[in-house]
Amino acid sequence: MREFKFIKMNGLGNDFVIIDQRKNTISLSKKDIVSICDRDDGVGCDQLINILPRQDDGNILIEFFNSDGEEIHACGNGSRCVADLLMTEESVDSIKLSTKEKTISCQRIGDNCVSIDMGIPNFELKKIPVKTDIDLNSLNFQINNQVLANPFFVNVGNPHVIFFVNEISDYRIEEIGPVIENDLIFPEKINVSLCKIVNKELIDLVVWERGAGKTLACGTAACAAAVAAVTNNHVSEKIQVRLPGGILDINYSKGKTVVMSGPTEINFNGEYKIN
Repeated sequence: MREFKFIKMNGLGNDFVIIDQRKNTISLSKKDIVSICDRDDGVGCDQLINILPRQDDGNILIEFFNSDGEEIHACGNGSRCVADLLMTEESVDSIKLSTKEKTISCQRIGDNCVSIDMGIPNFELKKIPVKTDIDLNSLNFQINNQVLANPFFVNVGNPHVIFFVNEISDYRIEEIGPVIENDLIFPEKINVSLCKIVNKELIDLVVWERGAGKTLACGTAACAAAVAAVTNNHVSEKIQVRLPGGILDINYSKGKTVVMSGPTEINFNGEYKIN
C-alpha cells in the first residue's frame, strides 16, 4: 500500500488534488489517477496536479492530469491555485512556474486572488490541432436537433472550440460536449464551450472539458472564449467571463498574451492510500 498527502483546492469550483512531490516522490499510474479523481470512491476532482522539483531555470515544474488519467499541457485555474500555495510558502507576491511547454508568470493581486499570463494564443489549425482536409467554413454540428455552426478554434495551452449562441439555455452541453470532444477532426480531442455575449465587458460561458466533462469553471476555456470574442470584435480588451462557478477577469489584446485573474480557495488537506 502507498500513501501520500495532498491539498484539495479550487478556483471557482474547478477543483484539484495537488500533490507536492518535491521531497517525497510517489509514482502514479493512469489507473491510480482515475481512482484519486473519482468523486464516489476517491478524493474527487477535475484535475490532479503534481508539484515537481525546480528545473535548471530555477522554476518549479508542475504537471496536470485530467480525471480520465490523461496528461494535459495547461490548466489555468490549477496553475493559479499552485501559484497561490507557493507564493504563500515563499512569502512573495510573484512567481514563475514551468510546465512541460512554457513558463507561466503569476502574481498575487489580492487576498486569495491570483493573476497569470497564459501566453500568446495559437490559431494555426495544425497546432490546435484540427484536421484541415475538410471544409471548415461550412462545418457545423447537429446533435439531437441542436445545431452549432461557425466554430472558432484556438489553442491556449489546450485545444478549444467556441460557439457563440444567443441563449446558452437553448443547448444541452452534456449532450453536445462529448460528441464534439471526440469528433475525428480533433486528433487530440477538444474542449467545447458555448458563449453568449452579454455586453462589451461581459460574456457568459459553459464548458465541456476534454477528459473531465462539464465543469463549474475552466480557466483555459475562459481565456479561449475571451480571445474568440475579442478577435471577432464582440467585446473590449478587458472583460469578465461569467461561468457557473463564478467570474474570471481576462485581459487580451490582439497579438498579445492572455492574462487571467480570479480567486483561489483551499478546501482541505488530506492523506490518500493506494492499494
